[in-house]
Amino acid sequence: MTHAPSDITDAPQRNKDLHRAAWACSLGSALEYYDFALYTLAAALIFGPLFFPEQTRAMSLIASFGTYFLGFAIRPLGGVLFGMIGDRVGRKFVLASTVLLMGISSTLIGALPTFHQVGYLAPVLLVVLRLLQGLGAGAEQAGAAVMMTEYAPEGRRGFYAALPFLGIQLGTILAALVYFLVVSGNDNVIESGLWRVPFFSSVVIVALGLYMRLSLKESPTFIRLKALKRVCENPLKSAMKHSRPTLLIGIGLRLGENGGSSIYQALAVSYIVGVVGLQGPVGVLTLICAASLGALTVPIAGKLSDRFGRVVVYRAFALLQLALAFPVWWVLSLGNVVASIIAISIALGIGTWGMFGTQAALLPELFGSRHRYMGVSIAREVSAVIAGGIAPMIGAGIIALVVASHDGDASAGVGAWLPIACYLALLTSITLYTTFKTPETLNRDLDEPCDAWEMAHATTAKSIQPRADVRRGLQVSQGGQG
Repeated sequence: MTHAPSDITDAPQRNKDLHRAAWACSLGSALEYYDFALYTLAAALIFGPLFFPEQTRAMSLIASFGTYFLGFAIRPLGGVLFGMIGDRVGRKFVLASTVLLMGISSTLIGALPTFHQVGYLAPVLLVVLRLLQGLGAGAEQAGAAVMMTEYAPEGRRGFYAALPFLGIQLGTILAALVYFLVVSGNDNVIESGLWRVPFFSSVVIVALGLYMRLSLKESPTFIRLKALKRVCENPLKSAMKHSRPTLLIGIGLRLGENGGSSIYQALAVSYIVGVVGLQGPVGVLTLICAASLGALTVPIAGKLSDRFGRVVVYRAFALLQLALAFPVWWVLSLGNVVASIIAISIALGIGTWGMFGTQAALLPELFGSRHRYMGVSIAREVSAVIAGGIAPMIGAGIIALVVASHDGDASAGVGAWLPIACYLALLTSITLYTTFKTPETLNRDLDEPCDAWEMAHATTAKSIQPRADVRRGLQVSQGGQG
């Protein structure tokens, strides 16, 4: 019988590897999503006049959010591509590749010429680099979540798996702080070219993030799969054949979370600045406050899911987001700076990102070991297209329709708060319904090749026996018994 590697069976070494993985995944995600948050802020506040100046304000915003959406549209391809590599070659290789791809793409965005300099070539180049960003993002969150879930000890997976998602909040705070320093007190930020500085700083992120990821060891689950020659040759085919119900569950869980995240981070910021007319760096300050609150919420949500279960905690945060949708958007329409910052911070930082923190362990636990990376990637990134990526564009379209229905009166766009709140409530309601179809995964055996849904709905022992044999083989390998 094949014996497990010593670094998996030795407890002190395992704890050391766990802490190293936590730092590498968490800080790596923070650095990588600094890049992603930069683009979100720029799309909402800067890119319109730089790359689409021939459009009206409303159409320029839609075009800017269109490039934002393209980064999400390509993410399923990145998820499939890197998911295939992650399930066949290993989690570590993909995590190093994604930080490299994101960092280089973001640095090059800072070097782009504007529309006034090269015409339509400028938005074309912006789209190309945004697509490259999307390819990297399509595997980053899935890889970090899978890696930490497979590393974490039973009973603490929710907390440890949430740490890379905490890193995403820290990256968002860092990006917002940098933008605040650049924008604050500078009315000429677009013409002066200062908007480029945050993107150029991504070159530092490439070096630091790559170093951290390359020093990381492979996940214990993948090591055991490889030792037993159980690595799946075609994870995509395996996921599509065995995980269709699980994929639908994952997508449904993500609609409210990912849609809400994009609506509040991109659309709400653009709404209070460009439509309601709040002055100064209020949009950036809002994201700093929301992400700071989210940085507390995410690990707490993970810890709560370890105690009370993944599904019940996820459902509670979904209910909170649904309850807040209409009051929050009504507050945003009033034009009060302090109230708007508080409203978005609570809705995004607690409601939306509470689901985000709970999801960290829930999604990887839903899938079987042989196509886990692929399954999580597909579920995350398909939902990112149909919810997160398109949500700000739909919101901008709603604002444009409201303005058009009032004979082009731009001030009428404030009234768009109600249909936007309805749209958010619809996405959240789908997620809430999905929680009642989701099997509980707390303390599930991660070496089990079957999906949690398949195990929950197996009607006879015979239906799961072949894969149970594989699971037992993995457990024997882990224990080093022969």
